Amino acid sequence: MQKPGIVLLPNLITTGCLFSGFYSIVLSIQGRWEMAASLILVAMVLDTLDGRVARMTNTTSDFGAQYDSMADLVSFGLAPGLLAFQFALDDMGRWGMAAAFVYVVGAALRLARFNARIAVVDKRYFQGLPSPSAAALVATLIWLAVESGFPLSDPNWALSVSVSVALVAILAGLAMVSSFSYYSFKDLAIKQQPVLVLVGVILVLLLVFQNPPLVIFLGFLGYLLSGPVLALRRFRKRP
Repeated sequence: MQKPGIVLLPNLITTGCLFSGFYSIVLSIQGRWEMAASLILVAMVLDTLDGRVARMTNTTSDFGAQYDSMADLVSFGLAPGLLAFQFALDDMGRWGMAAAFVYVVGAALRLARFNARIAVVDKRYFQGLPSPSAAALVATLIWLAVESGFPLSDPNWALSVSVSVALVAILAGLAMVSSFSYYSFKDLAIKQQPVLVLVGVILVLLLVFQNPPLVIFLGFLGYLLSGPVLALRRFRKRP
């Protein structure tokens, strides 16, 4: 018989993910952009952990899966959408609101489609850009804009930031509901090549420490583009 604490552990981690998204929304309203963006990344880490912990402790459940989706909608749908709107899109009026909504509805549709097809999906690939990756893309772009040091009071800089955030939000929203396949990394041979994986993780961390927002943003931008690239490669291989 499993201990109650072990059964509750995955849901507690999911609650931490939900709280990170909720707190990010609060900080976005308060104008604390960098911290709001960072909490979205924290939520992404917790979202990765809850499923793994549930499988390791054999405590997976339908309730946990649904609760995880609700937390994801807040942390990777509403939180990034509101952060983008509050930071850069509000001045664009209806166009800015439309860009933020495309992102939010894209996240909602992506999660709904994932839940509806969870029993038949290929575990090696995600259909559509995963919502945590889309959220990280938006969050790190805003983090990068804050870290750049350029004042948002400069009209030209503010306009370029607004357009960039709008384009990334729309692109991420559309990628989430696309039919592109994205590698899930769930079949990596970590146990077969632990040393190689460890060296790779260390190299990635060293690279990230050089300029965290830029490196993370470029990493997730590359992941977003990997879907269309993979589709193009498959198209070319057709007879």
